[in-house]
Amino acid sequence: MIHCKRLYDEASQGDGYRILVDRLWPRGMKKETLACDEWCKTLAPSNELRKAFHSETIDFASFSEAYRQELALHEDEGRRIARLADKQTVTLLYGAKDPQQNHARVLAAWLREL
Repeated sequence: MIHCKRLYDEASQGDGYRILVDRLWPRGMKKETLACDEWCKTLAPSNELRKAFHSETIDFASFSEAYRQELALHEDEGRRIARLADKQTVTLLYGAKDPQQNHARVLAAWLREL
């Protein structure tokens, strides 16, 4: 099972294995403070794509499509996490404020398809 959760929300036992999926370390968060089991920068959007989306150069649909193309280049890493999610709950942690239109949702959907 794969869940998404804002990294600033409190950790819970139901989160299972927690993976930070942002390319940049979150502002104001000390590494020893964030409860996460791994930081997977490989599956985060590229800097160029991230900047284009945050500057509203592209909309969420275009971002999602381009991000899925990037993810296809890292299918082995995606399969590793998908296999992990078959055995236990995996929570993808993200820093974005929008709970619906963020890369973790796109990543979760992609992982479920693998």
